[in-house]
Amino acid sequence: MCFNETNGRISKLMSMIKALPINLSNLQKTVLQQIVRGTTNPYRLVRRAKLILAAASGESNSSISRRLELDRVQVRQWRSRWFEEREKLSAAEEQQVTEKALMVLIKGILSDRPRPGTTKSFTVEQVVQIVEIACEECEKSDRPVSHWTPSELADEAIKRGIVEKISPRSVGRFLKRSDITTTSRSLLVNAKIDDPLKFKKQVKYICELHQEAKTLLEQGIHLISTDEMTGIQALERLFPNKRIKPKQVEKIEFEYERHGTLSLIANWDVARGKVVSPSIGPTRTEQDFSEHIQRTIKIDEKAEWIFIVDKLNTHKSESLVKLVAESCGITIDLGRKGKEGILQSMDSRADFLSDESHRIRFVYIPKHTSWLNQIECWFSILVRRLLKRITVRSTEELSQKILNFIDYFNQHFAKPFVWKFKGFKDHK
Repeated sequence: MCFNETNGRISKLMSMIKALPINLSNLQKTVLQQIVRGTTNPYRLVRRAKLILAAASGESNSSISRRLELDRVQVRQWRSRWFEEREKLSAAEEQQVTEKALMVLIKGILSDRPRPGTTKSFTVEQVVQIVEIACEECEKSDRPVSHWTPSELADEAIKRGIVEKISPRSVGRFLKRSDITTTSRSLLVNAKIDDPLKFKKQVKYICELHQEAKTLLEQGIHLISTDEMTGIQALERLFPNKRIKPKQVEKIEFEYERHGTLSLIANWDVARGKVVSPSIGPTRTEQDFSEHIQRTIKIDEKAEWIFIVDKLNTHKSESLVKLVAESCGITIDLGRKGKEGILQSMDSRADFLSDESHRIRFVYIPKHTSWLNQIECWFSILVRRLLKRITVRSTEELSQKILNFIDYFNQHFAKPFVWKFKGFKDHK
């Protein structure tokens, strides 16, 4: 019997073997999808995760083999491996392990087994338990520290009897593999919302404005996102930067001399995706903001204007109320600031400025939702592309460089932001 005939019979026989069924829980499916989307995961791990997801969806071994460019023997091998570990996965979920811990377990299942001759120092279960400790509060283990270190985690793992011995370096390797960092942190703001329903309505309304910006412009209505960037420092580096070289990053001089600060009041045209009528000066007072709005509406004096702003005091000022009243031809008595009428308080002034019947009006974003104001996205671009590495000798030079960057951005990069967020769910 020739080799080709024998090989053909083996392939036919293998194709007749019934594929093992793969059933995934919602959490397992979520973790596998995260592995597939992970940009730093090894290619082999991603492909194996895709294999299990495809098997769970009912795809045949032959189809998976062709699509993922794997041998059918490999497809059956990994399907079998997952099938063998199904009870271990179910047990882990019954113990209500964290998503991070389950990620470690699944990565272990989809990883290559040790080659013959090598011994595995720690089991997957031990690694999962150590990762679980890293996700706990230190006080639970009677340790008066703010966060875990690899040394303390190693000591705690030994103390709890998880392992007989383990080095901090091994613990650090387990944490890195699990994408857990115990020594870094970021700030989180839990905003206090007095009226959740009103909050959701306002967020939804602002999102709708962003998505309808082009339609509004066709109707002659300018939708403008406005805010201030304050305290922009005019820094002069004491020595020139060292430019990038092959295998070397740019090196920026650490020491500098300050030459004052500036404030930028900027408008982002939501429909056109460009910055219009910027104002740069040493302050950002009530008068500065009012004059900035006045210069902005002069671009198209007869058009309607909607300004999206935060709830800063200067955005609900007496000067702004008088400007809007004069520009819209409103002749009613405005009252007196702090005494009576529209000018009485910030709330009364804000109600007037946000009146939808006015040709010029302001929409106020809720507290702690600066991400709703698109100008904040452009401020981030300004910092990354210019301010982060700039060196100037005066505030005048700084001002000119900012204006030059705005012109450059508008000419070459003007493009509306793609706004996909439509508001929070369960909105009524």
